[in-house]
Amino acid sequence: MKIFKTIKIYLGDFLGLIYPELCAACYANLIQQEKVLCTKCLYDLPRTHFHKVPGNPIEQTFWGRVPIERAAAFYFFKKASKYQKLLHLLKYKKRKDVGIELGRLYGADLINEDGFSDVDFIIPVPLHPKKQHKRGYNQSEMICLGLEEFLPAEMRTDILFRKIHTETQTQKSRYERWVNVETVFGVRNAELLEGKHILLVDDVITTGATIEGCAQVLKKAANVNISVATLAYASIN
Repeated sequence: MKIFKTIKIYLGDFLGLIYPELCAACYANLIQQEKVLCTKCLYDLPRTHFHKVPGNPIEQTFWGRVPIERAAAFYFFKKASKYQKLLHLLKYKKRKDVGIELGRLYGADLINEDGFSDVDFIIPVPLHPKKQHKRGYNQSEMICLGLEEFLPAEMRTDILFRKIHTETQTQKSRYERWVNVETVFGVRNAELLEGKHILLVDDVITTGATIEGCAQVLKKAANVNISVATLAYASIN
């Protein structure tokens, strides 16, 4: 058994010379034990640490709009930064591993924080079936897979669903985004939610309109507590 393990290691090293794994942020060769990001890029990742700050800017976006227990994002999203490409790779280049690994890293932080460590269900913001079929997967589910490895909660994709196919939100104003998602989402199996603490997960948050739309329908469906976790925070200021 040991000899096969040794052969596997040497084979992996040999293949790595021919097809080296590259850092998703800077394209440097990854060395053994590094995943997705090299050590330098991981160290330099502009983390928000919002999960340690009740009343942080993300939580403030929901004040007076929808009751949210806690809300946070893993890192700051800045255009033209080397970390902007992480979301692009995850959403458009089939790099599921980016979402899973960043979800793992984020889960390792959240497991120690009140408001995140006691969630019952992890629910990804859903894509419309047409969009998911075209992309091949839901990027938010990939993040959830990573979070699920650390948080004592179960990912559920059979509860929240998207009823209509909406246009991209990227260029819309806050009001346009809110109108766009107001009646977009629906809930199945609402009886499973009663009295539960839900962690809503998305890839990036800007105005919070999409999360608000999801939270509103979940709140109407059952007596639930809702927290929010996203990979990136893109401030509109």
